[in-house]
Amino acid sequence: MNGSCLCGAIRYEIAAEPRGTTLCHCEDCRKASGAPVVAWTFFPAGSIKFEGQPRTISFAGRERTFCPRCGSPLMFFDPDLPHQFEVTTSTLDCASEMKPVDHNWIADKLPWFETADDLPRYPKNTP
Repeated sequence: MNGSCLCGAIRYEIAAEPRGTTLCHCEDCRKASGAPVVAWTFFPAGSIKFEGQPRTISFAGRERTFCPRCGSPLMFFDPDLPHQFEVTTSTLDCASEMKPVDHNWIADKLPWFETADDLPRYPKNTP
């Protein structure tokens, strides 16, 4: 699977099958993206290779990778879950194929944001 940032300065290739896609409503993701919800697709750790030089920031022990040129958020890694990483689904070239399977961090959901689906919803992390 391949993907890129908005401006194309960063491209990436993932040499693994996705493990699933979730819609995250947590405050951290909302503030990092500027969106009310972020779609993330999970992959096995160590399966991503970047072309270009993304930047990584660490916040509360977790890492967020982004394009330093256009600011597109690209990847999230939580060391408490060392076996996987997350890619912002919309940066995947095949984003339309990555249908979400659930919503997580509903405890942080903005009260004015609703979705018209019947996907499972979890107060915090997906089990």
